[in-house]
This record gives sequence, structure tokens and C-alpha cells, in this order.
Amino acid sequence: MMSDMKNMIIVLLALLSVKGTTGCGKPGTEAPVAAAPSNLVINAMVSTDGSGKVDFTVTATNANTYSIEFGDGVVKDIPTGSVSHQYATVGTLTYTVRATARNNAGKSVVGSKDISVTVSPQTMVLAWADEFDRDGLPDASKWVYDIGTGSNGWGNAELQYYTNRAENAVISNGTLKIRAVKESFSGSAYTSARLLSKGKYEFKYGRVEVRAKLPIGVGTWPAIWMMGTDISTVGWPACGEADIMEHRGADLNRITSALHYPGRSGSNPVVATTVIQNATTEFHLYRFDWTATSLKFYVDDKLFHEVQNNSNIPYNKDFFILLNLAMGGGFGGPVDPAFTNATFEVDYVRVYR
Repeated sequence: MMSDMKNMIIVLLALLSVKGTTGCGKPGTEAPVAAAPSNLVINAMVSTDGSGKVDFTVTATNANTYSIEFGDGVVKDIPTGSVSHQYATVGTLTYTVRATARNNAGKSVVGSKDISVTVSPQTMVLAWADEFDRDGLPDASKWVYDIGTGSNGWGNAELQYYTNRAENAVISNGTLKIRAVKESFSGSAYTSARLLSKGKYEFKYGRVEVRAKLPIGVGTWPAIWMMGTDISTVGWPACGEADIMEHRGADLNRITSALHYPGRSGSNPVVATTVIQNATTEFHLYRFDWTATSLKFYVDDKLFHEVQNNSNIPYNKDFFILLNLAMGGGFGGPVDPAFTNATFEVDYVRVYR
């Protein structure tokens, strides 16, 4: 009996010894580590048709996926080493393009790889527009409203209450009509409307064109302008503001454009004016050309205000568009006591990129 028990113990010990040396590998060994990508190469073929299109190819040893920063704020992760990118800013500009390679284990090539690409887009394409050709309320897929008064934190001692009523903003006969009305409404003496593309269409760089006829009346303050989309996090003026067109009913036909940002805001903006004819009786084209290097303001395609863009001012990120008609305030001034109503009429808003 003792001999049989001894033999069983020997067999069990042998089996345990075999199990300890089999399975996933030898004791003390680890799964092989995937090699980091190396030999990264990026090439670019620039289209010669003036479109701004560039075809990129990226290769690397031990790479499965790639990431490319195109230098204009756009970054793409691509599963293969080929991708096309369209540069939109018109003119001859040089961009620094950075490629990064990764393998299945997420290893990145150290330092990535940079190249310089020079492109000369000659034409812009229509990226977004509202032609205001459908009667009724403004298109909810393109515009939202500010509601209330300046006490909401975005006023300038203005006198109107902004609503979303058809009485204050409506499309008819091919134009948007923003209408200021003298009436008692929620504690204010006037009503009007302010439309925003915030959350509906936001963009960085391009051309904005708005064809509009301005309201008649001392105290009116129509505006076509833009604000940085990060206003809710960084506040104003850190978000940046670009006023494409402002007009005081008390200073007929003088068009103002301005930039507001830290150090140049409120009563100290970067501002310019131009005088036109028939601002309140005829439609005029108000235009803003915005690139990484400049901000240019036009009326009827005539340049009257240009500011150089750079990394120290907040005009290299997404902005949204605003259309509104204010009454009084710091810019509009006192309202004519005989004022009853006025209409800011917009034929279209177009963004080219």
C-alpha cells in the first residue's frame, strides 16, 4: 500500500511539472512587441488646374494606419497611405503638412515627418447659402434666434426685444425681412429679430457675401457680422468679432466695418468706414474675404478695409454669421420719436470657400 501511494505521488508531481512548462510559452517569456514604424516618407502632387487639390501618399515600414495634418486646420486619420485634400484659400500659400504612422499596437514614428506644400487656388466654390426664396419663417436648418434684450448679456444698451415672431423676421417675395417695430413688448419699447447660423453652419476662412437693403430711420442699427463659435467658453471679446456691415440711421450711407478682440474691443475696435449712395433705397453687396493672412471688407466689390491676420488675434478658428436690426444703443444712438417701423431686407447670404 505504501509503495502504491509513493508511486501515485511521483506521477502527480511529474504531471504538475509538465503543466508548468507548457501552455502559452516558456516560463519568463512575454508576447513579442510590435515594432515601431520607421522609414516614413510623404509625397505630394499639387494639381495644376488652380483648384487647390493636392494628392498625398504616405509610406512607412511596419505601419498600418496614418494621420495627416494638412496645415490649414484639417486633420485626417486614414487607413491607407493615400488621400486627397482641397485647399480653399485663394492665392499662393505654403502649408506645413505633417504625417504620422502607426502600427496595430498604436506605435507612432518618432517625430513624424513634415513637408511644405505650396498651392495657388484660383477659384472658390459655393459652400453654403440662403437665397431666401421660400416664403415663411427663416429656414430652421440654417438659422436660430437670439431671444430677449441686452440684459441677456449680449446687448449694447439697445432698446429692442428680439423675438422669433413672423412680425419681426419673415421671408416673402424672395427676400428676408427683419423688421423693427415700435410697440410695448415684455418691458421693451421696440421689437426686432436677430438670426444666427450658430450650430447650423460654422466655418474657418472663406468669402461671405450678403446682398442687402438697409432700413430707414434715425436710431436704426442694422448689422451683418460674425462671432467666434467658442464665445460660450472663452467669452467676448476673446472669441473675436468681425463686423462686415453696420449702419447708423442717423448717419445715412456711411458703412462701417470693424474687428473686436482683446485690446481692441468695445469703443476701441479696428475700424474703417466708407460712404456709398442709396444704402436704404437700393440693394448693395457687402463682402468679407477671410484668409489665414488677411481680413478684407468690401462694398460692391470695392475694398475699403484690410487687416493683416496672424496668430495673435482670434481669426483662425470657426465663426458663425449673424443678421440683426437693433434700435438705439451705443452705436444706433437716440431713436426718432416719430419712428414706427423699419425693415432690413436681405436678398441672399452666400459663403464661398
